[in-house]
Amino acid sequence: MLRITALPDVPRWAALAAHAVPWITLPSGLWRIALVAGLPVAAQEQHGAGEAVYILLLSLVSEGLALLTLGLVRQWGEVVPGWVPVLGGRQVRPLAAVVPALLGAAGLFGLMGWAFYAQIAGLGAEAGVTDSTAQTALLVFCYVPLIAWPPLLTAVALAYYRRRTAYASPVAA
Repeated sequence: MLRITALPDVPRWAALAAHAVPWITLPSGLWRIALVAGLPVAAQEQHGAGEAVYILLLSLVSEGLALLTLGLVRQWGEVVPGWVPVLGGRQVRPLAAVVPALLGAAGLFGLMGWAFYAQIAGLGAEAGVTDSTAQTALLVFCYVPLIAWPPLLTAVALAYYRRRTAYASPVAA
């Protein structure tokens, strides 16, 4: 059974959602790495070292950002790890984590909206990313999970905010 690591006061659904985010971004990154490696996953191969570096960096950055979602359910999202210079050991203010997370989710929602619009409007259809049914199926399989990233990030960020800013209930005497 998969072990989900989270703080004790994190709702189970939020821990599962936070751990799902890196997994749903992984297939698209692997697809891009396969493209750079020259595997037949697309109609066109990448052109030049600059484009290869860009594609690899895109994969690394997107996976790194996805992994940051785990900070919303783990200790290092509440207290800066001691190895971080100057800030190590300090409490993370809730808005310092929630605002970037929600801005990231808004950006992802915008990217998803643009992708759907571009698909419906047929933008770039003449260039064609794939040239076979198998390539198209693989592309869809690798990129469709990304649709879940913005709502999962939003839900986990709101759960983090709610958990970190909740007032202690008065104890009955």
